[in-house]
Amino acid sequence: MAFIRYFAVLLAVVLAPPAAAQALRENNIAADLVAEHAPVPGETLAVALVFRPKPGWHGYWSNPGDAGLGMRLDWHLPEGWQAGEPLYPVPHQLVISGLMNHVYEGDYAVLVPLTVPQGAVPNAPIMLTADWLACTDQVCEPEQATLTLRYPQRAAGDNPFDGYRAALPSLLDRPATFAVAGDRLRIAIPLPAALDLGEPHLFVGEDRIAADRRIAYAEPQGFARVGDLLVAEVPLKPLVLYPGLPQAQFTPLTEVTGILAFGADGNGIRFIAAPGEVPTGGEPVAGTEPAGKAPLWSLILAALAGGLLLNLMPCVFPILSLKAMTLARAGESAGGAKREALAYTAGVMLACLAIGGLLLVLRAGGEQVGWAFQLQEPGVVAALLVLSVLLTANFAGLFELPSLSINRSGGAPSAFATGWLAAFVATPCTGPFMAAALGAALLLPPLPAMLLFAMLGLGLALPFLALGFVPALRNRLPKPGKWMDTFRKVMAVPMGLTALALAWLCWRLGGENFVALVLTAALLLVLAAHARKRALTATALGAVMASGLLVVSAWQSFERPALAEDSLLDPVPFSDAALAEARASGAPVFVWFTADWCLTCKVNESVAIERETTRAAFAEAGVVAMRGDWTVRDEAITRFLTEHGAAGVPLYLWYPAGGEPQQLPQVLTPTMLADLAKAR
Repeated sequence: MAFIRYFAVLLAVVLAPPAAAQALRENNIAADLVAEHAPVPGETLAVALVFRPKPGWHGYWSNPGDAGLGMRLDWHLPEGWQAGEPLYPVPHQLVISGLMNHVYEGDYAVLVPLTVPQGAVPNAPIMLTADWLACTDQVCEPEQATLTLRYPQRAAGDNPFDGYRAALPSLLDRPATFAVAGDRLRIAIPLPAALDLGEPHLFVGEDRIAADRRIAYAEPQGFARVGDLLVAEVPLKPLVLYPGLPQAQFTPLTEVTGILAFGADGNGIRFIAAPGEVPTGGEPVAGTEPAGKAPLWSLILAALAGGLLLNLMPCVFPILSLKAMTLARAGESAGGAKREALAYTAGVMLACLAIGGLLLVLRAGGEQVGWAFQLQEPGVVAALLVLSVLLTANFAGLFELPSLSINRSGGAPSAFATGWLAAFVATPCTGPFMAAALGAALLLPPLPAMLLFAMLGLGLALPFLALGFVPALRNRLPKPGKWMDTFRKVMAVPMGLTALALAWLCWRLGGENFVALVLTAALLLVLAAHARKRALTATALGAVMASGLLVVSAWQSFERPALAEDSLLDPVPFSDAALAEARASGAPVFVWFTADWCLTCKVNESVAIERETTRAAFAEAGVVAMRGDWTVRDEAITRFLTEHGAAGVPLYLWYPAGGEPQQLPQVLTPTMLADLAKAR
């Protein structure tokens, strides 16, 4: 971690003894500086810095991992000489208390090329002051040595540098490419498909990958074969900012270096990666799993369960209930029930695939959009408001849509249309189980991503599909009677509440004039439908024309108002800079992402966030509250959601003071936030 390294550097500076005292103390890792042969003017001389740790002690690679300290070299060279970059052998993984270190536990040599100038003075002294960290599993000691280069005399053929070079990973002769996708660093390394990888592990030379991201060294890495490319996925985690300590400025990476190790036998290759395209998919390497991904089968089950729960939403439940009642009418055959169930399912699944496909196409084109992106567009919300008003009037009996009729179903085409309608009004919601599946869909290749959208639709259609194919379930439906007309009117209540919620959202998006014009247009369409039912054709036509004029007027008068909303917690508006500043203050931070059209968000805010007990606990603990409002499109919020594996809202993050962030569940309990604040 950044703090551990900073503290280790301070220790090395403060505790490192003077050179004279150091000579009297034996290092736990002995060091020697030796040349391969006498220097030749105009050529490159190979120099080995040989380390010999005592039993139980270990040294570190250039990037030490979660803890430790890399080596520091200070050369004292004659004029004209130049020292190149040190070349390290393949390190080993050492995990202590959940922290992964990149270490050498036996004898090892670091090779450094020295460029000898043409006019080099023979036998000129070459000196090096080296600082390194020596550790056991319990204790670490900063060590130092001032070494003079030796030119050993040896018999022909006796060259230890052959062994030193054999331990170095070879540099690939072709460049690799890298890209950052959410919380993963993805690197495509050109390697023959026939190469045996053993148990691969990627040692990345850079610790900080993005302005707020560093390598999650101890988390599992994933590897997949795409032809003669090996695609490695390395998990990333947020950069922890410690108050009072200087924070390094970050420059966007133009290359990523590292070592790909093949198992624990010390074999590996060295690579240099430039920004570029990294293919998706491929065949997973045995024994590994893509970093940060759940197995596809578990995502499929999550999408299926999430779609099933959507049937309980107030905008979907009335539609599902009335479609179920059509199967209870007298004379319904088993074959007819199955045809309607299949048509309804096809409508639902095609709607989900259409919305999901459009989402993937927009993201591929560079648009920062997420799930329910359609509700960030005022025109879509206005259309949904008009539709919900028409459905409410239909349920109330003012007129009758063929596909939502109890007396007649309209057959398979009407069932298909109803399924499409149910999916369109339901998919803006995000609930339990859906978050993981839809978040993964945004990062998966197109085919498995579309499979998840299809499974979401199948889950939404499953209850009606079961009624159509299981006679025992249909037989449990109440017998037809006058009660069915009463039930339909009762179902107008939740649909009417949905219309009210959409009217409120229209007001939030476009103001009072906008919602008034859209509502009036919707009521005129209700009048038109009712007039048509009573054969008043002229009245119906006039109402439709007036409704169209009002819609045009609403669009022309649209003005997006400010979305600020009062909150007991007095939250700071979310931005990357505001979050970094809040974390650097040393206080705990609670960030929540919400939208006015998100039912789950509003329930959580009522139950757990906007509570006096939460406000009091946050005030006592000094918690910084931060809110990201995603009611309208916000590219910064969309990017942040994607980086945290979320396709939409809600998303809740808790940042303890000086600790790792914690993603909270999508359903908050009344005391959860207060308990987190008290446990600081």
